[in-house]
Amino acid sequence: MATIDYEDARGGSYDDRRQAPPQQQDLGYDPNFVPDSVKSFVVHLYRHIREKNVYEIHQMYETSFHTLSDRLFKDSPWPSVDAVAHYVDNDHVFCLLYREMWFRHLYARLTPTLRQRIDSWDNYCSLFQVVLHGVVNMQLPNQWLWDMVDEFVYQFQSFCQYRAKMKNKTEQEIALLRQFDQAWNVYGVLNFLQALVEKSMIIQILEQEKEGLEQFTATDGYDYNGGSNVLKVLGYFSMVGLLRVHCLLGDYHTGLKCLQPIDISQQGVYTSVIGSHITTIYHYGFANLMLRRYVEAIREFNKILLYIFKTKQYHQKSPQYEQILKKNEQMYALLAICLSLCPQNRLVDETVNSQLREKYGEKMIRMQRYDDEAFAIYDELFSYACPKFITPSAPSFEEPLVNYNQDAYRLQLKLFLYEAKQQQLLSGVRTFLKVYSTISLAKLASYMEVDEPTLRTILMTYKHKTHAVDSDGKVTSNADVDFYIDDDLIHVMESKPAKRYGDYFLRQIAKLEGVINEMDSVKLE
Repeated sequence: MATIDYEDARGGSYDDRRQAPPQQQDLGYDPNFVPDSVKSFVVHLYRHIREKNVYEIHQMYETSFHTLSDRLFKDSPWPSVDAVAHYVDNDHVFCLLYREMWFRHLYARLTPTLRQRIDSWDNYCSLFQVVLHGVVNMQLPNQWLWDMVDEFVYQFQSFCQYRAKMKNKTEQEIALLRQFDQAWNVYGVLNFLQALVEKSMIIQILEQEKEGLEQFTATDGYDYNGGSNVLKVLGYFSMVGLLRVHCLLGDYHTGLKCLQPIDISQQGVYTSVIGSHITTIYHYGFANLMLRRYVEAIREFNKILLYIFKTKQYHQKSPQYEQILKKNEQMYALLAICLSLCPQNRLVDETVNSQLREKYGEKMIRMQRYDDEAFAIYDELFSYACPKFITPSAPSFEEPLVNYNQDAYRLQLKLFLYEAKQQQLLSGVRTFLKVYSTISLAKLASYMEVDEPTLRTILMTYKHKTHAVDSDGKVTSNADVDFYIDDDLIHVMESKPAKRYGDYFLRQIAKLEGVINEMDSVKLE
């Protein structure tokens, strides 16, 4: 990754990496030197892949690879693929997989050069071509297959951000960008993801599963009949990849359409990997927020935040733990935005609500005022929690060279703040409607210090802004307070939240058990 700058400090995808040291590689790095532990690692990994031993592959991929990276390659790349190829019979597919891991480690720990970014693109092209058009008789862990798609989209995003900073590019870099103008091309990225979805026939498989003709979700995508899970699961995760790419481009409708075959109201293969689960719901929720489908966004943010709250202690030793915590914080910020624009607190679990009040309670009160300070907070939270938007078009190589890496972010921020400012008018209407069950137009107009035609316009705006079109094309209401007008009389309908006593008692029981355990541990003299 590039060194920290303005957009790197803002928001981002699930796998925003640790910031790399500025030095590309330490001076003692020899790409052809292979330590014994690395020889052992590649030989055993190769053997387990040939034997389709998914459990052992997963252990080596998730544990051994990170342990060796921390011990031997903290500030340098792994040995080159040429140096290890003869230990694995020069197996073409294994070498592609090794290079995929090699580049991922490079991006996470160091700063890739432009040449390395291009080489990584070529490697993904070769790997996906083999999966799409070759015979891949492997079973790989879901975690690895998810990481492939996740990293592919991340490196595309990283390349777009890198390319958009033209001011300090050297002549050599500009020549390379001109020469390899198809590397990380947006159409190429989208075409690979779409091809994986189509060739895997995953949409048809998920349809057949609803009719009881397939067992994809029940087996977590694995094939227990001696076949391969690689194409099917890559196709499945590519639907999440497409959602993410379209969110980065600001095309939320298309992103949600790509995800439609996956029923996110149920457990699925996407929930089998914590990174996939969080990325899916983060981008799904964000897209719904930008499309004014606040209720849907609130529901899904609430579910995932409750899930993270209950399970995060099990991921403390995971390499993704820092990212889980970061995404958790960003989704609380997005939930604060949603609830400020659409006060539907009844949809939020008490546990999540108490965490939200702790983090953003004071800011949410100020956001209700809709003054300059409130919009500054909307700006701050949106900028912290939004994805790292990209401009996918190639730069202009004409002098003077300019940076345009902030353009897409500024446009999305402008659109969001425009929407937030339109809510300013509605907050006054909502306040009055909450007080009355019926009120005449004339009376409300006098309270709001406007004439009746203006009030009718405001009420129509309220209706428009509190309704949205869902993914099925139906108009749904986001309003906590709704109304209808009959003969110049406004009739108010407020949704009454169902009181939930169970949560309260469960929390008190847990507290009491904690107190009893503490008392039991006290030794009296």
